[in-house]
Amino acid sequence: MRSISFFLLAIFLIPTVFSSAQTATDVQNKINQNNINIQSLEQEIAAYQAELDSIGQQKSSLASSIKALDITRKKLNADIAVTQNKINKTNLTIQNLSTDIVTKEGAIENNIHSIALGIKNVNELEQTSLMVNIFSEESFSSVWNDIENISSVRESVRADILKLRQVKGALEDTRSTTITAKNELMKLRSQLSDQQKIVVQNTNDKNELLKQTKNSEANYQKLLKDRIAKRDAFEKELRDYESQLQFILDPSKLPSGRVLSWPLDKVYVTQLFGKTVDSVRLYASGTHNGVDFRASVGTPVMSMSDGIVMGIGDTDLTCDGASFGKFVFIQYNNGLSSAFGHLSLIKAYEGEVVKRGDVVGYSGATGHVTGPHLHVSLYASQAAKMASKASVACDGRIYRLPVAPVNAYLNVLDYLPPYVINQTLLNNKTTE
Repeated sequence: MRSISFFLLAIFLIPTVFSSAQTATDVQNKINQNNINIQSLEQEIAAYQAELDSIGQQKSSLASSIKALDITRKKLNADIAVTQNKINKTNLTIQNLSTDIVTKEGAIENNIHSIALGIKNVNELEQTSLMVNIFSEESFSSVWNDIENISSVRESVRADILKLRQVKGALEDTRSTTITAKNELMKLRSQLSDQQKIVVQNTNDKNELLKQTKNSEANYQKLLKDRIAKRDAFEKELRDYESQLQFILDPSKLPSGRVLSWPLDKVYVTQLFGKTVDSVRLYASGTHNGVDFRASVGTPVMSMSDGIVMGIGDTDLTCDGASFGKFVFIQYNNGLSSAFGHLSLIKAYEGEVVKRGDVVGYSGATGHVTGPHLHVSLYASQAAKMASKASVACDGRIYRLPVAPVNAYLNVLDYLPPYVINQTLLNNKTTE
């Protein structure tokens, strides 16, 4: 009867096991396909980026600006496709993990049942068989047999307990991995929504440019000239205002060491802090008050430490093409503050408490730029603040953005992880 029962049980179990294994294989194949898709799309994105870099080296024209916007849209759509594949992959991973959890929970239940049965058997052997055999007329050999049986059952219980601990540990690891995967899924879904908004903004930017220039190169060059003049006037106005602010820097209130983390996943510095050949050429003051990083439109920008968002805004609403454009200003808990400029999308809100690595925005080309990038200004928190002021350069309109005395600006590279600066940038550095 036992043999027949085992045979029937095996018949019922085989299809279930086979089906489960087949499903797991199918899921893994789909995960592998998503990885292949992501790799292919990333190669496509790299090609778009190379094309954008080439356009950025050309003289600014209406045709090149429109072409850059079109290629940026294609790149953004490829970014969206990457994110969608990552979402699919993460969903499949969670599906596999969920199946694994059910399997491990079943194994735990079986082990608990086996342990309980073993303990019951030991108790029965100890309380019944052994005492009966001791006082029976049979040989003492049966007593030793019972002792051996008890010992064998106990070893079996110990083995089941060890197995139970291992399965429980593996279950906890799987659940932890599942939570991580679900958090990643939420992050990816949020990123997908943001990328879709940036694509819409890209289309609006192209339409606005065509409207402003009436698709005329002459109109474009006039628009560019007017923006440069407005930028120079606005920058001088702001610089004069900040130069009048009285501030004595207290070094003891600044952190020591490289306490900040990179605001981007991939780091490439395109312009240094202070007076450089490029800053003399590009800025009315001759000095660059921050550090610029290469970052295509839609690149996530992260908080460099724990802190609080003191301000967000868009200077283009006051003075189009003259300053930061969309920005996020964060006061960190370590005595430093930073402003991220030229964003395409702001993710933070004023008063929000942020952690190191939180996405607070996406890089772009708002404000005055010669191409998409991330500008980072760093300040001593003792002096930096949000300010609202009427701008003569912008027809008396009120602008609101971070301001600080000139001597409160700091070089962010002094507080970030060590970075090997491109020799060309070093050659451009001048003494002030």
